[in-house]
Amino acid sequence: MRKRYENLDAVRSNKSMKDMLRWSKERRSKVKDLTKQIEQSPDKKINELRENRSRTSFTWIGHSTFFIQMNGLNILTDPVWAKRMGYEKRSTDPGIAMDDMPKIDVVVISHGHYDHLDFPTLKRLKGNPHFFVPVGLKRPLIRRGYRNVTEMNWWDSIEHQGITIHFVPAQHWTRRTLTDINTSHWGGFIFQSGKETYYFVGDTGYFPGFQQIAERFNIDTVFMPIGAYEPEWFMAPAHISPEDSVKAFIELEAKYFVPMHYGTYRLADDTGPEALERLHLAWKKHGLPEEQLKVLLIGGTIFEGGA
Repeated sequence: MRKRYENLDAVRSNKSMKDMLRWSKERRSKVKDLTKQIEQSPDKKINELRENRSRTSFTWIGHSTFFIQMNGLNILTDPVWAKRMGYEKRSTDPGIAMDDMPKIDVVVISHGHYDHLDFPTLKRLKGNPHFFVPVGLKRPLIRRGYRNVTEMNWWDSIEHQGITIHFVPAQHWTRRTLTDINTSHWGGFIFQSGKETYYFVGDTGYFPGFQQIAERFNIDTVFMPIGAYEPEWFMAPAHISPEDSVKAFIELEAKYFVPMHYGTYRLADDTGPEALERLHLAWKKHGLPEEQLKVLLIGGTIFEGGA
């Protein structure tokens, strides 16, 4: 029998058919402005990124996909260039076209949901990347011909070409077929070099694990989800709200907050602009310094030590 993975404190995201019908009924009564989308950056650093092997940088491709350059490595988080997600068309083009991407050295995948693990995208990646995945996900990658695959359990750490990669808990779930629910794990990744510590949260609800992570790491920049939270009575166990993401940031005692998981695919009832507006309101409510919030446009890049 295949192993099934759980959250901390055994928190579950299971929903009944009654819950699904309630959400469907609520959704039909909502009026959302879908004409406003997250903008593309007018100043994309494509040539600089392709040539860079010395400066630390991060670029938002969209959703949970970031292109991170650290210690001379080109890293991708949850690479998804898919034009559709189920019945929903992608709301914004990827921040950098696949043809413009450089060779990739490292790919991390937070969990097996289709908006985080897209095999057609992986097939198109340049280079011969090493994949770091949650326990339970190695087999489907090996079956598709990938050989450089390392599975990780929560709190595992691996040294890789001058950086340390840690796999840390998240509160979520996963499923790709009718029979494989939670047969692989989920989590976030922390990248440590001699200069920076980045925390890619993955997909998560608000949970006590943020405090545990804060006890173990001094985080410079956290890539934090803020979207797919509405309706909150349905989504909260698996998707963090903008308000709770700020609460988590405070608990993590990180230096900078970079929002993600909004404005690319409409997975719930909220829109990208709504998520961003609520994030800014929560930020002001807590009196946090504006310079600590790093909101990127699609395709926007920040180089450490300057834009």
